[in-house]
Amino acid sequence: MLALPLNLSSAASLATVRRQSIGLGVLALLLFTVGNFQQATVGFDSRFMMFAQEMLRHGPSFFPTTYGEPYPDYSATSTFFIYLLSLPFGQVTSLTAWLPTAIASAILVALIYRLVAAQSRLWALISVALLLLSTTFITETRAISLDQMLATVSFAVFYLGYAADHFGSRRRMVLILALLVLGFAIRGPIGLVVPTGMLCSYYVLNGQWRRMFIFGLQAAALLAICIGILLLLAKVSGGQEFLNEVVRMQFTSRMDGTEGTSSVLYYFSSSLGNYAIAYPIAILVLAAILVRGRQPLTPALQLVMFCAAAGLIVMIGLSVPQAKKARYMLPMVPMAAIIAAYPFQMLEGRLFACLRGLLQALWLLMPSLLIAGLWVAHHRFPEQLTSINAIVATLAVLQTIALVLLFKAQWRAVGLAACAVLAVWFSVIWVYEPVERSMYDTRSFSVAAHALIQHDPAPVVLYGMTKDGKAIKYMVNIPEDLKPVFLQSPDELAALKGPAYVMMSKSEYQALPDSRLAALPILLNGRFDKDDYVLLRLP
Repeated sequence: MLALPLNLSSAASLATVRRQSIGLGVLALLLFTVGNFQQATVGFDSRFMMFAQEMLRHGPSFFPTTYGEPYPDYSATSTFFIYLLSLPFGQVTSLTAWLPTAIASAILVALIYRLVAAQSRLWALISVALLLLSTTFITETRAISLDQMLATVSFAVFYLGYAADHFGSRRRMVLILALLVLGFAIRGPIGLVVPTGMLCSYYVLNGQWRRMFIFGLQAAALLAICIGILLLLAKVSGGQEFLNEVVRMQFTSRMDGTEGTSSVLYYFSSSLGNYAIAYPIAILVLAAILVRGRQPLTPALQLVMFCAAAGLIVMIGLSVPQAKKARYMLPMVPMAAIIAAYPFQMLEGRLFACLRGLLQALWLLMPSLLIAGLWVAHHRFPEQLTSINAIVATLAVLQTIALVLLFKAQWRAVGLAACAVLAVWFSVIWVYEPVERSMYDTRSFSVAAHALIQHDPAPVVLYGMTKDGKAIKYMVNIPEDLKPVFLQSPDELAALKGPAYVMMSKSEYQALPDSRLAALPILLNGRFDKDDYVLLRLP
C-alpha cells in the first residue's frame, strides 16, 4: 500500500482549507453566472431548453419530451434540475438553464482546492487557474452540459476515496455509491462507469486490491440495477418501441459508430487543443518527472501519480466506443490541471523551472494577446464586433496589474494566473458570447414569425427541417406547445393545402420550381441560425 500519512504541520489545517474552498467556490459561481439571465439560446442548449420548457408546462416525467413525446437519448434528471430552478420565475431562462452546470463547476473548483491545498495553497490555486483556462471547460461551464456535471460527480468520487486514506476522513462508501447513481441518472451508463474507473485506478495504484474488487463488484451490481430501472421506465414511458430507441440511443449507437466514428487516438491528440493549456502542460510535466528518474515518493508526487492514472483511465476507457466528442473528456481535465500545476509544488529541477517560467510568461502576455486578437477580429468582422473599447480598456488594466505583479515575488504566480483567468473570462463573456448569439440567433426571427402567426392563426409547416435539428431552435423560442408539420420534398410541399404558414430557408425558397408557393409574397425575411429564412402564408 502506497498511502503516506499527510503532514499538515506546514500546510493549512483541514478546517481552514474547507472554509477557503467554499469561498473559492462561491467566487467561481459568480464568475460562471455573471451577465446571464435572459440570453438568447443558441446551439446545443436549444434541445435542453425545450426539454425544460415542456416539463414546466406539463410537469415532471421520467424522460424529457419534445413535441409532447418522450426523448430517448437522456433521462430527465438534468432537465428536472432546470425545472426546479425555473419554478420561482415561472419560465425557463438562460440563468436557470445554465445554473445546474455552473453550480457543478463551482463545486469542482472547491473540491480541487480542497484536495490539493492540504499539500500547498499555491499548487491548489494554480490548479484551479489552469482548470479555468482550459478551453472546453470554459465553453461547457456557461452552457447546459451534462458532461460537466459528470466531471464533478467523478472528481467527487475520486476525492472521497483519496480523503479517506490521506485526510483521516470517514470512508463514505454509501455517499460514493449515491454519487454513482447520480452520475447514471445524469449521463446514463457512462455516468456510472467513468467515476468507477477513476476510483478503481486509485485503489490499484494504492495497492488496495481487495477494496478495488469489492467496490468494482458493488459498482457492477449498481450498474445492472440502474440499467434495469432505466429500461423499465422507458417501457412505462413509451412502450416497447420507445424502449428499443433508448437502447439504441444510449447503448448501441455509441459503441457501433452510428453516431460517427473517430480514431482510437482521437482524445489523446484532440485534447491538445480542446483542453489547452492544462492537458499539453500536464504531458510536459509527466515527461519532466520521467526524465528526473527515481526520486522520493512524496505525498505530492503520489497525488500526481493518482491523478495521472485516473485521467488516463478516462481517456482509454472512452476511446473504446466509436462515438467520440470533445466534451466527453471533461472528467479528465481536473486531473490534467492538478498535474500541470505540479511545477509550482516541485521547485527543484531545471525542467520544472522552465515550465514555471513558460506558464508565467503566458499568463503575463495573455491580456496583450487578447487585445491583439480583438483588434484583428474587429477589422475582419466589424458588423459583429461593433465596439470593443470597454473590453480593451479592461484588458489594458489587467495587463498593467500583471506587469506590477511580475516584480512582486510572493504574489507573482497567483497574481499572473488570476489576471490571465479574468482576461480570458471577460473576453468570453463580453465578446465571444455576444458575437456567437448574434451570428447564430434564432430568437428574433422566431418571435417575429410567431407574432404573425398569432395574428392570423393557421397550421405551421417547417420545410427542410428535422424534428431534432433546426426545428428545435425555432420551437425553443415559442412560448406555448406547438406541433408543426414537417415536410422534406418539393412534392410534399406541392401537395400541401392551405391555409398554412410555411417556414424555410431562403435558398430553398428560391430553388422551388414554378408553383403557387414560388409566387407567394414573403411575409418575413430574416436571419435564423446563421442562414437566411423566409415565412410564407399559403391561403
